[in-house]
Amino acid sequence: MGFFRETGSFYIDRNKERSDETVEGIFTAPWFAALGSILLLDLILSGDNAIVIAMACKSLPEHERLKGVVIGGAGAVIVRVCLTLFATELLGLPYLQFIGGALLVYIAVKLLVDNSEDEGSGKQATTLFAAVRTIMIADFIMSLDNVLALAGVANMVPESKWSLIICGLMISLPIVLCGAQVFLLIMKKLPWLIYLGGAILAYTAAEMMTMDKVIGVYLEDWSLIIKVVLVVAVLSFGWFKNHSMCKCQ
Repeated sequence: MGFFRETGSFYIDRNKERSDETVEGIFTAPWFAALGSILLLDLILSGDNAIVIAMACKSLPEHERLKGVVIGGAGAVIVRVCLTLFATELLGLPYLQFIGGALLVYIAVKLLVDNSEDEGSGKQATTLFAAVRTIMIADFIMSLDNVLALAGVANMVPESKWSLIICGLMISLPIVLCGAQVFLLIMKKLPWLIYLGGAILAYTAAEMMTMDKVIGVYLEDWSLIIKVVLVVAVLSFGWFKNHSMCKCQ
């Protein structure tokens, strides 16, 4: 009995020590420094996610736009939580970033054309479900690198990295939601900014393609040319498609 009592108290003491180490790691100077870095990363990296949400929700009925922004933003954070668990493994998969970049090109063109249909025909070009689906797919594609960067900063304080990751994800939600609302208001006043959003998405797609683990090695020397060509191609295709639809109407 004495042996079991001593063994039990040993494990209790060990667990208490681990718990104390975890608690001590929170709210320390390194923890706040890492949190500040995560906040800065969120401000820089959440812009393209906010643009996608704004472009996807712009063609919704007026009374559904706020609902689309909130649901899409919340879904985007859920996607990031899932990606945080598997980001390193996913980024190690060959061809994933190239395929994701190609899919993002399609989403950029689709959002350009959908928003034009909305303004040109007076009909709603999409539904709430379709907008949220587009947001979730685009956010999954664009958040791979973002999540890995967040996890890398969190590892500055390894004993409390999960508290930093959770705080970072919670901070990113209001940034994305507020950013999407701002972009929505600006796009209503200046519709041509939709093309700027399309250009940003096309540039992000080209960057993902050139950073692929397998194909990116062969594209590295041509990365700038590929980015310029892809941005011009997406904008040109969207512009010609939109103007051809206007002429048909």
